[in-house]
Amino acid sequence: MAADTSVDGLQAIEDWFARQGWQPALFQRRSWAAFRAGQSGLIHASTGSGKTLAAWLGPVSLALEQGRAPAGLRVLWITPLRALASDTAGNLQQAVDGLGLDWQVETRTGDTSASVRARQRRKLPQALVTTPESLSVLLSYRNVEESFRQLDAVIVDEWHELLGSKRGVQLQLCLAWLRARRPGLPVWGLSATLGNLDEAMQVLLGEGAAPGVSIAGDTHKTLAVRGLIPATLERFPWGGHLGLAQLEGVLDYLEQGDTALLFTNTRSQAELWFESVLKARMDWLTQLALHHGSIDRKLRKRIEDGLRAGDFRCVVCTSSLDLGVDFSPVDRVVQVGSPKGVARLMQRAGRSGHQPGAPSEILCVPSHAFELVEIAAARRAWAAGRVEARRPLRLCLDVLVQHLVTLAAGPGFRAEQALAEAQATHAFAGLTEEMFNWCLVFITQGGPVLEHYPQFHRVVEQDGLYRVEDTGIARRHRMAIGTITSDAQMRVKFLRGGYLGTVEESFIARLNPGDVFLFSGRALELIKVRDLVAYVKPASTRRHSVPRWYGGRLPLSSELADTVLEILEEVDRGIYRDPEVEAVRPVLEVQREQSALPGRQHLLIERCRSREGHHLFIFPFAGRLAHEGLAALLAWRIGQLQPATFSLSVNDYGLELLTPTEPPALTDTQWRLLLSPEQLLDDVLAALNASELARRQFRDIARISGLVFQGYPGRGKTDRQLQASTGLLYDTLARYDPEHKLLDQARREVMEDQLDIRRLRAVLERAAEQELIIMTPKHFSPLAFPLWVDRLRGRLSTENWRQRVQRMLVTLERNADRVAKKRK
Repeated sequence: MAADTSVDGLQAIEDWFARQGWQPALFQRRSWAAFRAGQSGLIHASTGSGKTLAAWLGPVSLALEQGRAPAGLRVLWITPLRALASDTAGNLQQAVDGLGLDWQVETRTGDTSASVRARQRRKLPQALVTTPESLSVLLSYRNVEESFRQLDAVIVDEWHELLGSKRGVQLQLCLAWLRARRPGLPVWGLSATLGNLDEAMQVLLGEGAAPGVSIAGDTHKTLAVRGLIPATLERFPWGGHLGLAQLEGVLDYLEQGDTALLFTNTRSQAELWFESVLKARMDWLTQLALHHGSIDRKLRKRIEDGLRAGDFRCVVCTSSLDLGVDFSPVDRVVQVGSPKGVARLMQRAGRSGHQPGAPSEILCVPSHAFELVEIAAARRAWAAGRVEARRPLRLCLDVLVQHLVTLAAGPGFRAEQALAEAQATHAFAGLTEEMFNWCLVFITQGGPVLEHYPQFHRVVEQDGLYRVEDTGIARRHRMAIGTITSDAQMRVKFLRGGYLGTVEESFIARLNPGDVFLFSGRALELIKVRDLVAYVKPASTRRHSVPRWYGGRLPLSSELADTVLEILEEVDRGIYRDPEVEAVRPVLEVQREQSALPGRQHLLIERCRSREGHHLFIFPFAGRLAHEGLAALLAWRIGQLQPATFSLSVNDYGLELLTPTEPPALTDTQWRLLLSPEQLLDDVLAALNASELARRQFRDIARISGLVFQGYPGRGKTDRQLQASTGLLYDTLARYDPEHKLLDQARREVMEDQLDIRRLRAVLERAAEQELIIMTPKHFSPLAFPLWVDRLRGRLSTENWRQRVQRMLVTLERNADRVAKKRK
């Protein structure tokens, strides 16, 4: 359709802004001009700065000049969370309505009704907000090429959230397919600040693409970070006990504002804080809510609507409210526990002051004393622009296999073209023809071990075209599309009445009928379990356990850890620049007097003896994942010098090795050998039960690649059944096809993800340059004590564990007093 030369799209947008009392930001105008010039790129700015309109109004301005909108999809908007889709679609629709453009904006996610999805397969709206998974489902239908024939733009929201995951790999493959059919298709990403922005844009635009445009927000976000300093601090802190003790201080802060978000790092922690706030302020009963991913979607939606309307005094939440949704009434944000990363702190703080130019504020509540130093470090790192990178994944063959079956279920594909499309992505730029041919054999025959089983013959090749001909296979594949994997979920329902949400099957499996647990802000008694449903009733007793959802223990980021060490080096010189660090001075002074403070230029090692045996404590400050690998590695290497049995404990700051027999007195040279990066991979594989770790990792790979089917809705396999079936597959392939590429991928993912082998290597390479400070304190130091507590907590009952901790605290405090008196 010819353009309407009487309409100036950009001027229409300027006039609409003026009617709203707004002024376009410079970066928004730059974004509109870049899109109109046919460019692609990345818009990176802080939360609430106006990124959405910066991306959206470029294509809208051209559409205004074209007159009446033709039928068919023009703009595809990708969001990482389906919970954001309806909110985003509403904002986009509001803009086009205000500009008088007759576009329809719709959503397509797992929450979209079957009737709407069927209608969309016949005719898509002008703009569609969807997720990577739902986009893949669209590609699995025969007429998909016609559906995207008029596509003018793809916009990927919150790209930083997809970049370092298999969902990002899945999206890269979909974008490559779209580009192959729409050469020159503009693709734009929206992102918060990252440590690797150039790489993030390259991954989004694909290999060999024309250079993109990187557009930054106009102003640096004003962010106030404050730690809640406890009235009193123990000189020997331990993890977890300090958080709720500061409830009164948190309530005082909440009362100063109108609407607050209280973030926790885990769902179980959210449940405890919600219960505690409610008990303390029953007058907030109707103004208090709980929001996390296991709660029923309809309830979450009601809470989000209430937040937008300003109906809540406080919503206790997890990362479920980190992203995207604009809750303008929010003027207070609380972070319980260390944010563990600079980017996460910025993201959560940005939920307040969610308007262009508005300042953001966050109150951080430490769960133990050392987290006060982390809070000060996070503020410094943000001010210095030290933000974590999100590293993209490579050669995830399970995702490629799934994508190929998706295309085969849809329009079909030819091998040469599909290979070229895959190699045009960052994820598969290194894909060889041999690897690709292996994938083709895998989806058509199942490979040499599985070729005798018809269910693995999913794709048929005829005259060079690969297609799925069995409608049952196509239907099952569509149900399994996606790369999000987790432990099996069990529905929680009242025995008579409503559905409350989902919880890990492994948690319910530990309970007996009559046991009480805390979920969705309620104390619930388990009645029975049947067909993956846990039936409950309100509990009369107050004694309960709390679900321990997986994935909640986030490792300390490198940027934050290095800034913590920088602060500790200042403390070692008697410098206390931050109020949070000044507050924890008594703890740090005891650490320095009884042992030493860690730093970037030296590695602290402590040797100590107790009734349990001989302890080695090492403090690299590299995060718990790297420390898990390092602890196993050191235990194995020391065992080569002298046979010994070790118990291990790790946290974000360091690790403990405990042995009942005295380990060898190691020289500096021997320590250097123990901490050498040489033979790292071989020694880690020897130190760990890597085969069992890979066996467990293979479960997710098997599901993504289609080796196992998770089951139909309401008839899903249990976590135990999936583990058994994938374990059998793993053992069979390992025995009869040991070079199977998905087995190799499982081993690689264990090294890269579970053990953070890259960071572990960096720790050892740094240790080679550091001075080794070996101390022999008579008692546990403040840094060593939390490691001892964590190990004890894992093997004693709650009552016995707390008694042991209190007795040890008394001993350590008395010793610290004696040392202080001698110094005076």
